[in-house]
Amino acid sequence: MTRRIGMVAAAAMSVLLSACVHAETTASVGAQGGVQGAVQGGAAGGTAGAPAASLRLGYFANVTHTTAIVGVAGGYFAAKLGPTKLSTQIFSSGPDEMTALLSGQLDAAYVGPSSALNAFVESHGRGLAIVAGAEDAGAELVVSPRITSVADLRGRTIADPQVGNTQDVALRYWLGQHGYATTVQGSGDVKVQPADNATTLTLFENGRIDGAWVPEPWASRLVLEGGGHVLVDERTLWPGGDFATTDLVVATGYLARHPQTIRALISAHIAANTWVRADPVAARALVNAQLAALTGTPLKPEVIARAWGQESVTDDPVASSLRTNLDHAVADGLIQASKASALSGIFDLTLLNQALAAVGQPAVSADGLGAQ
Repeated sequence: MTRRIGMVAAAAMSVLLSACVHAETTASVGAQGGVQGAVQGGAAGGTAGAPAASLRLGYFANVTHTTAIVGVAGGYFAAKLGPTKLSTQIFSSGPDEMTALLSGQLDAAYVGPSSALNAFVESHGRGLAIVAGAEDAGAELVVSPRITSVADLRGRTIADPQVGNTQDVALRYWLGQHGYATTVQGSGDVKVQPADNATTLTLFENGRIDGAWVPEPWASRLVLEGGGHVLVDERTLWPGGDFATTDLVVATGYLARHPQTIRALISAHIAANTWVRADPVAARALVNAQLAALTGTPLKPEVIARAWGQESVTDDPVASSLRTNLDHAVADGLIQASKASALSGIFDLTLLNQALAAVGQPAVSADGLGAQ
């Protein structure tokens, strides 16, 4: 197995780091300083805590980004951010989104934990911090009817969203555990083919791939529209079925300069999730309407219903799963072992726990992985 950084996650990010990451971090207190350092010591120019003029937010048109979709469409973000102008950008893959964050095109993003981890490692712990969880579970390996067991996968082509993203790490590690070698070039015992999720469905329907490890609603679409069946529900691979699918991350420079704005964003995030849990039928309808607006087509009722039952919103980043993601990425050859010595500083849950306390909810922890 190739023991190097995934070609997209590394090539795109590494080129940008020297020119761009310092622009986000020169005003910051660094990964270790976090929000507490910014609030206590101040950021460049003494502007720590001042509301930002604008906030640029990235997220996906996926059911696993329900918090972001509801936060935007339900007006939660706008209401809490007040005078801060919110602008949004839709992405289809985590590595591309993290490249945008590290290059200064985004201030915050909803993204899979493996993509966040890769960006954190490549920026030497200076590029971003995970400030909240957003989605738990919601990913499956769906295969064609002719594949009935793991033994049938040899020589097959399996798709996932992008090299180095959360589902890519999970797929490659799972295949490796079953004795199959893969490479980032797409060779090996099982060929892993990165593809946009919408393209993956078309490839599957046309028989050009044999399956895909994808998030919702794409897993449900492969089952209900593509005629596939689930070979692996990723929940079965995690203790209690809990694993982070989506986190909220913030560029460290922005976090240090504008903790007040990020606190407002997190408060809105919590409020959106509270509403989703309280009224899931209305929330599901809102999400589907927004998916239609963002993609041009609503999900079929049976698809959104199935996808909704595969995942759940959360404020907890399920920090314990990140260490496992890191170990899996190293085993896959997507992160060099020499760069994966520590996760200290990747979590900064200070503002999350303040916001949770304000609404009478219990605090969450990073399980010793470096939360402030």
